[in-house]
Parts: sequence; structure tokens; C-alpha cells
Amino acid sequence: MTNIEQRTVTLHGHRLAYRIGGLSRGADRPVLLLLHGMADSAQTWSQVLPGLASRFTVIAPDMLGHGESDKPRHDYSLGAYANVLRDLMVAVGIERATLVGHSLGGGIAMQFAYQQPQRCERLVLVSTGGLGREVSWILRALAAPGADYLMPVIFPPVMRHAGDLVGRGLRRLGLRPGVLANEWRAYAALTEPAKRGPFVRTLRSVIDVRGQSISAHDRRYLAAHVPTLIVWGQRDRIIPVAHAMAAHEAWEGSRLIIFERAGHFPHAEQPVRFVDAVTEFVDTTEPMQFDEPRWRAALTAGPS
Repeated sequence: MTNIEQRTVTLHGHRLAYRIGGLSRGADRPVLLLLHGMADSAQTWSQVLPGLASRFTVIAPDMLGHGESDKPRHDYSLGAYANVLRDLMVAVGIERATLVGHSLGGGIAMQFAYQQPQRCERLVLVSTGGLGREVSWILRALAAPGADYLMPVIFPPVMRHAGDLVGRGLRRLGLRPGVLANEWRAYAALTEPAKRGPFVRTLRSVIDVRGQSISAHDRRYLAAHVPTLIVWGQRDRIIPVAHAMAAHEAWEGSRLIIFERAGHFPHAEQPVRFVDAVTEFVDTTEPMQFDEPRWRAALTAGPS
């Protein structure tokens, strides 16, 4: 059984929690950096971490404002998150990695690849944001001015306790809560007052009442230089699967896998298939080798 360790590191005075596995199996193994979504944590990767760590060195942080990491009054933009990832890699001693990002984490992964191309080997985008305007009406509503004042009513702490009791009862009966457990984890996180501020600041940096306010498509011509795998659930109710298909068509050389029976959390809903897909992708692609003259030529030429 592959051992997954829980560790912490302090960056700029803020405590960052992360899980790490696969270190003992060789220093030359490919590194995967797993990035969770909004109002989530590294817990979202719990079912795939052992399988991935049997083949790779795997690092899964709780991003600032999430999970067990500190929740300062802070810049929660994609660029700021990408900078924290760079500092985490430096602190842990990782020079380069394949970034695997779910939902918001996919947006962070793409931003990191743009800001730190010399550190990015590949991208795995899982039901990721930043590929189209459409997004769940719930997130659009929570991004509306004044919605944060309603959160104590919408997310009362008593609901977390009640939901946890239901979950434990189902498990005692031998039942798995299933896909709703992943959505419940995000809801339950927002019953904690300390997590609501970072959530609102993160949400409003990428979403407004009209939908997603950021887009990676204006820089998609750079994606041709980065091996990219797009993974999506056909039944995604948060971000439509049409975004995956459009991105795959627009991004030269990308690969696309649709999990027909999965929703917004394909990695948690079908973990064995997800581990196999990521492993096959890494095994059959060469990591991007950053070449500054080539990058400069692409930037100055712009999209064709």
C-alpha cells in the first residue's frame, strides 16, 4: 500500500497543508501536482492518490483559504494561486510537474502554465473552469453583490452536523453516499465562517452574475506547446461538457476523455478509470521542454 503523508509548509507567514506520496520510490519519477476546486480540498483526490502515487510522486495541496491551510485576508485570484504553487514547488524541491486541475484547479493549472512554463510538463484539465461562460446558476447567484451576507442563513452550521449524521448512517448500512458526497463536501465547507470569505473572494475573481468572467481561449495558441488531456463527466451539472468538446477542437494536439456516467467529479466517481487515463497520458507523452526563443516567437506571432 502506497503511503500518503500529510505535511505542512509555511509560505510568507501562511501555513499551507498538503498531501504527498510516492517519494520513497525514486527521485526520478514524474511529479503530479493535483489542484482541487472551489470550496473543496485535497480530500477530493483521496480515492485516486494511492493509485497515482504507485506510479508517480504526487503532491495535493489544500490551497490557501481551503481545507486545513490558513485562510488569510488575501489575494485569491488565479495569478496569486499560481504564485503559491510555484513557491510550494520551490519549498518542496520539485523543479517541474504535470498539473492536474479540477474545476477552479484547472483554471489555476492553466494560469500556472502561462506564468511558469519552464515548470510545467503537461496539463490534465478535469471539468475545468475558464473554458466558457456557462456555469451553474448557484455559483452565479452566490457571486451577486450582497450574496455573502445571506451565507450564514444559506449555510448554517447545524446543516453540516445533520448531513454528517446522514452520511455516517448510510455508511453503517453499507451504503456509499455516492456523487452527492462530493457536492456535500463543498456545501459543508461553507458552513464554517472562516471559509466563506476566501470562497467569496475566489468566486468573484472568476465568476459574476452572467457566468464565468475569465477565459483561457485567448491564449489557447500557447496550449499547442503543452501536452494536454481534458477529462469531463457527461452529466456535469456545474460546468457543461460542451466546454470540453469546444476546447478539444480548438486546442491542437489535446486529448479528450468523456466519462459518460460521471458528473462534475469524474476522478472521485470513477477513480480506477481516472488513474488509468492519467497514467496512460503521462506514459505516452513527452513533457514540454521550455524553449524561450520558441515561446517568444509564439507570443509575438499571436493566434493564427
